[in-house]
Amino acid sequence: MAADELYRLAREALSRAHAPYSGFAVGAALRTKDGATFSGANMENVAFPEGWCAETSALAHMVMAGYSEPGCLNEVAVVAPLKDRITPCGGCRQRLREFGSPETAVHLCDQNGVVETVTLNDLLPLAFSDLPPK
Repeated sequence: MAADELYRLAREALSRAHAPYSGFAVGAALRTKDGATFSGANMENVAFPEGWCAETSALAHMVMAGYSEPGCLNEVAVVAPLKDRITPCGGCRQRLREFGSPETAVHLCDQNGVVETVTLNDLLPLAFSDLPPK
């Protein structure tokens, strides 16, 4: 699947965002190494910061579908109604790294498509990874 297809899925998810307090809607889509795709939108709650980011929502769908092995995440696209690219927040960068690798592609998008592709290592070079899985 091309980055453009992930962008399209992220745009569709963006339309389902629940952001009545900030007005800052975000959509995300991700693809696993075997080609499965999952999307999510941010979901705000009046009791800040109890909402979910779009990336977290997409990851929850992925995990519920049985994908929870380290390294199963292959690429991610994130979009928000901005003129320039949007990046995952710090917490989402760490959550993405839980299932991805330093080389996992992250497509930073605007309203017209992919603006730039970076890696998780570019976004989070010193990811917390001191705890080995049990």
